[in-house]
Amino acid sequence: MGSLAWRFDQRERIYINEVLDSGFASSTTGTMNQRLEAAFAARFGRKYAVTCNSGTTTLHAALVAIGVGFGDEVITTPLTVISCMNAIVYCNAIPVFADVDPNTFLLDPDDVERKITPRTRAIMPVHLYGQVCDMTRIMEIAQRHDLAVLEDCAQCYLGTHRGRIGGTFGNAGSWSFENSKHLTTGDGGILACDSEELGTRLRKLCCQGFRTCTAVSGQVRLSKDDFQNPNYKRHDSFGFMYRLPEVAAAMGLAQLEKIDWFVAKREQMARLYAEAIQGVDWLVPQQTPAGDRNSYYTFALRFLKKDVSWEAFRKKHIEYGGDGAYAAWTLCYLEDSVPEILALFRRMGLDRRMATDRGICPHAEMIQRELMQFTTNQKDEDEMKVQAEALYRTVRYFS
Repeated sequence: MGSLAWRFDQRERIYINEVLDSGFASSTTGTMNQRLEAAFAARFGRKYAVTCNSGTTTLHAALVAIGVGFGDEVITTPLTVISCMNAIVYCNAIPVFADVDPNTFLLDPDDVERKITPRTRAIMPVHLYGQVCDMTRIMEIAQRHDLAVLEDCAQCYLGTHRGRIGGTFGNAGSWSFENSKHLTTGDGGILACDSEELGTRLRKLCCQGFRTCTAVSGQVRLSKDDFQNPNYKRHDSFGFMYRLPEVAAAMGLAQLEKIDWFVAKREQMARLYAEAIQGVDWLVPQQTPAGDRNSYYTFALRFLKKDVSWEAFRKKHIEYGGDGAYAAWTLCYLEDSVPEILALFRRMGLDRRMATDRGICPHAEMIQRELMQFTTNQKDEDEMKVQAEALYRTVRYFS
């Protein structure tokens, strides 16, 4: 895959120069962050947005803000980046893994409900590969059991479920600005919600608990006279240091202005991939329910050909000019870092509460080794055609 510099144009430079020309004066007022947050909230139809320095800190701050704490349980998918599990562990809470639907690769609402216990505090659905989970069912379950919902939309910008954008169903939505995502600031993230109380809590958690922070503002110095007074108490709550730098926010604002173009390009690449594998029954793409929109962070499919290895297919794809298929992550509860987490929990008397045995999510365990992910962030139609042709030729070679 070539350089991704095409994702940036004069807009990023203009906004970044605004920050530089200010001499970083806005670092104490959040000017560029506020502009990005207001624009993001408006685009996604939520009342408030709060920027963070990564898509992992967004999850951690949101879990704390919705009340997840020691010994609580949070239900999520094991088929996701490890940040989801780690963010729960940061709260001294227990990640509980529900299985996935083998057709959509997304959290199975039926298994979510089976995994609920009196200690369950929240559900964290992950809108994997650009597709929104069945939020109708998940919200019904959450409301019936009085649970909070945090949507991880790191890979899903403008994906929809029943006409509604992912990230707008639960208590809060979380997006990542990491460099491979639809929008990027190099690294970073953003949270969005409709509750002013939750928005203010998120802001304070991300900004060291400054008393001046609100759902709409990260300003920490409203008055120099107050701020420099030795009797002034700056912090009225506990918090972390999760703020997004102003330069990164400037880039994010420019990227947001191009969001429809970015998503449309990925959808176009996905259509070309779908055409390349048409009629091939041993490559099964992620199933998108009728009427829903998949924003295709990647084009994901199951590789079911028994007489060809996953590795051989990938190697041939690269020989034909393809970027090569990417593998799915090892399931969270099977990662080599889990014993360290269990040791941490053991010191708190919680280790027996975390299930990590093979077999707890059979569908996820089955499809994880089959999944292939193909890149969708091509510069132009010429690059798209190269990737589609590479997949087409690889399929025909092994057919």
